[in-house]
Amino acid sequence: MFIFKEINSLFKNLEKKRKKFSKKFNNFTSNNKSIVKQGLLALIICAIGDLIAGIILGNMTFFLETFPGLLVIIPGAIGMRGNIFGSFSSRLNTNLHIGTLSPELKKSDILIQNIVSAIILVLLLSIILPIIAKIICIIFSFESMSTVDFILISAFSGIISCFIMLPISMFFSLKSYEHGWDPDNITTPLVTASGDLFTLPSIILSIFLVIFINNDFLKIIILAILVFITLASFIYIIILNGEAKKIILQSTPVLIFSSFLGIFSGGFLNNSSSTFLNNPTLLTLVPLFSGENGSLLSILCARLSSALHSGLIEPVLRPEKHTLTNFIILFIFGLFIYPFMALLVEFSLGALGIETLGLLKTLLIVFISGFIVITIMMVIIFYLSALSFREGLDPDNIVIPISTSLTDLVSMTTLTSIAVLILSSTMF
Repeated sequence: MFIFKEINSLFKNLEKKRKKFSKKFNNFTSNNKSIVKQGLLALIICAIGDLIAGIILGNMTFFLETFPGLLVIIPGAIGMRGNIFGSFSSRLNTNLHIGTLSPELKKSDILIQNIVSAIILVLLLSIILPIIAKIICIIFSFESMSTVDFILISAFSGIISCFIMLPISMFFSLKSYEHGWDPDNITTPLVTASGDLFTLPSIILSIFLVIFINNDFLKIIILAILVFITLASFIYIIILNGEAKKIILQSTPVLIFSSFLGIFSGGFLNNSSSTFLNNPTLLTLVPLFSGENGSLLSILCARLSSALHSGLIEPVLRPEKHTLTNFIILFIFGLFIYPFMALLVEFSLGALGIETLGLLKTLLIVFISGFIVITIMMVIIFYLSALSFREGLDPDNIVIPISTSLTDLVSMTTLTSIAVLILSSTMF
């Protein structure tokens, strides 16, 4: 009789817990349904864009061999676009949320200051990035092109991307907010993916421009003009006391640090070039995997930044309910997007007649690597957001650049390590 009562009590407790869990689950899904739908839609579009970038990279072997060292700068260049324009769109999102910017596309001091700062940052980093890349090539004895060619390819690519990325970033931010969507869930990942998609074509176009010039003296003259315009613009903005000055002063050190991370990713990629160049699936996965992780985590960055600015969360060093909810949403995104990524690569390369690793291997590599990356990075992003806000810095200027570049580095090393483990395993 006693045992029967204990068993009955146990079943009642289990039923209560089941009902409690069911209630919490229903509340979670009803409260976050629109976030998951909007985010997944954006991430699927991003995946397609990153796949195109991966296919372009997979067919860039001629340029990579003709212009040695190019592979070193590619992750840094991709990351730089995502960093600058991701932060740009995140700042617009924050201003839209707190009501200091109208979703109507009209003259606005905040918008102008953000546009000016983005252009100057692109020019400045397009010159700094190749210099860092050249130094890394010299230190590690990588074969590389001349410094002038390095800078001109980077600068031309930066200018081309500016004309594309600025209108795209503004369109996504303003129009998504105007239509009642949360731009934090849509804009930042789409802008980051657009940077991934347009960086490689802009680099290829820049290479053709450098080949067309084909005169060392003329190259030096063009380089001198670009450096003068960049430095003059930078100094002019610093002298003025406006929002652009604050953005540039906070962003420049972070972006330079992020450039180092991006170049180290490129150095790692260059050092593993034989593995990637001999394996089209992995080479195609590089921009897709890094880009999609960057897009996933940029949603978290943008949401935490907006929540801190609007007072939804406090800058404490222990995750609160709102933060934990965002972590869960991130894992839900991963459950959907990583299998989709593996399927996308396998079927796309198969359709092009390119030999692949096989669906099971690709799925395991992407799934295991992906969850390792987002688990590490979401902890880093949380503490970066809280600490930067506590120090009076804008997380929009700090967190997205660092997290995007760090995500590229962590993604690259994790993807390569897991791929080597799985491909060398006798189980598969």
